[in-house]
Amino acid sequence: MQLGPRAKQVAAIIGADPREIIFTSGATESNNISVKGTARFYKSKKNHVITTQTEHKCVLDSCRILEAEGFDVTYLPVQQNGIIDLKELEKSIRPETVLVSVMAVNNEIGVKQPIAEIGDLCRSNKVFFHTDAAQAVGKIPVNVNEMKIDLMSISGHKIYGPKGVGVLYIRRRPRVRVDPLQSGGGQERGMRSGTVPTPLVVGMGAACELAQEEMAYDGARVEALSKRLIDQIVANCPQVIRNGDPEKTYPGCVNLSFAYVEGESLLMALKDVALSSGSACTSASLEPSYVLRAIGADEDLAHSSIRFGIGRFTTEAEIDYTAQKCIEHVKRLREMSPLWEMVQEGIDLKSIKWTQH
Repeated sequence: MQLGPRAKQVAAIIGADPREIIFTSGATESNNISVKGTARFYKSKKNHVITTQTEHKCVLDSCRILEAEGFDVTYLPVQQNGIIDLKELEKSIRPETVLVSVMAVNNEIGVKQPIAEIGDLCRSNKVFFHTDAAQAVGKIPVNVNEMKIDLMSISGHKIYGPKGVGVLYIRRRPRVRVDPLQSGGGQERGMRSGTVPTPLVVGMGAACELAQEEMAYDGARVEALSKRLIDQIVANCPQVIRNGDPEKTYPGCVNLSFAYVEGESLLMALKDVALSSGSACTSASLEPSYVLRAIGADEDLAHSSIRFGIGRFTTEAEIDYTAQKCIEHVKRLREMSPLWEMVQEGIDLKSIKWTQH
């Protein structure tokens, strides 16, 4: 069976040429090939990579590996709204910079980075631009030519396709070369050897086509549901903080901190609702989210955060149920908290000198 029609379906949603589509096992692999592959291919000429402190773990870990190989990596901080400062990025670009990797939509707090502006900056400095668009493709309009994107990672299951498949978009003109991570029979233009899993690729193509048809409808619906959830919670719960920029955001990813409530205990109380504290990708650790720390959230607020994911199949009834349960349990957990009691009495917790017994 020809994979061509599937590549066409994927290419159409991002404005690419089907020959620029490489099928992988998911966005994690696409990110690895983009970051490590590009840096290694051009290492005789350039040895500097720029990324942000709030990237997905697989981008950050790939950068750590490059550092161990002798590359220089700049981890750009983000502002309090979660968005990078373009002036800082511009200052960080050097003659030896080979790649800038900045995600399109953050997987924990939903903020959208200024991708087109970053693309302009990279192109004018002859630096390759990679974006991890797992959370963006199929949800917000993405065009690789208008945004001057050279490499892009896409995930199958984030657009309601099968798990275990993803895409790496890699530009032909100006051409980007990568060192393949996987050696073998030279499938996918030598960039990703190994037999391509036909059923998964068919599913991914169909998911892209559907997402393109439904994007405007899904987008408006998710936005309405997101507003409904936030409005209900904020109206009934004091001291709820929304993490990340409230405007430059994808509404399907809502991250709220409930002051004086431990995020994990709220999750346990809401166990019939699928939510997360931090992201699923790093949920094995009880460390507060590094994304929330990067936007300057206090450690206690980082620990009290919950991420709500709203998508194509979320209903109004589910939103209302979640909001109502959330309000109920936040009130209950706060009533049990001595800290909440002290705050109600007007005590400034930051002024207290705690002693250990």
